[in-house]
Amino acid sequence: MSSFVEIAQHYKRVCCEMRGKPPGSVRAIKGRLVEDLTMRMVVLAWRDLGGDSQDLEFASGKHHVPINEEYVRRQPQEIRAYIEPRIGEYRYGLGCDVQVYVRGVFFLAIECKAYAENAMLKRILIDCSMLKSLYPDLRFALVQLESMLGGDYSELSGIQFGSAASHTIMSYFDVDLTILTMLQGERRVNKPAHEEPWYKPLTQESVASAVSELQVLLADAVTA
Repeated sequence: MSSFVEIAQHYKRVCCEMRGKPPGSVRAIKGRLVEDLTMRMVVLAWRDLGGDSQDLEFASGKHHVPINEEYVRRQPQEIRAYIEPRIGEYRYGLGCDVQVYVRGVFFLAIECKAYAENAMLKRILIDCSMLKSLYPDLRFALVQLESMLGGDYSELSGIQFGSAASHTIMSYFDVDLTILTMLQGERRVNKPAHEEPWYKPLTQESVASAVSELQVLLADAVTA
């Protein structure tokens, strides 16, 4: 069973392995690292809530979002006449990085990023909105190592007030997105956090804070 210490140590070990590797390899390794850290933290959050480990599982795969029929009705008659007989074929396969199921029900969708900026945030929110059309009660989170969202998303102490740009974007979506940043300080493009002398440690306190936020998202599932 992972602990706060083990999660922080795992991060440090993988960062050491990344040093000196080409950028493409680093991106792939970091992507897998954030997903792995996230799943470990979900397990810790669930355990500390008193949840049964057998009730929690992670899955992968695509969810098939059907075409919005209101959109079809707005199309010119010729387009409608073409689409409607084939409407079952009009769907989009959509997934997310970490899919958390509780007793077989898709409960929490988590996007995992080495960093996020506001253009990425828009795409994430679109994906969340489409998933919500299938699963109205689904919870959503973004776990990022570093932040480029502006504001105080990269400050890890106290209440985070976010940034004006990010809040404005989120205000146009009917999605409650919990944003969890793991490393202190705004991302600097030419100062990769895994490399010396710019290495940013993952602290036990940061892991504990993220686990606490995940507990809030999962709490209803324990008693359901």
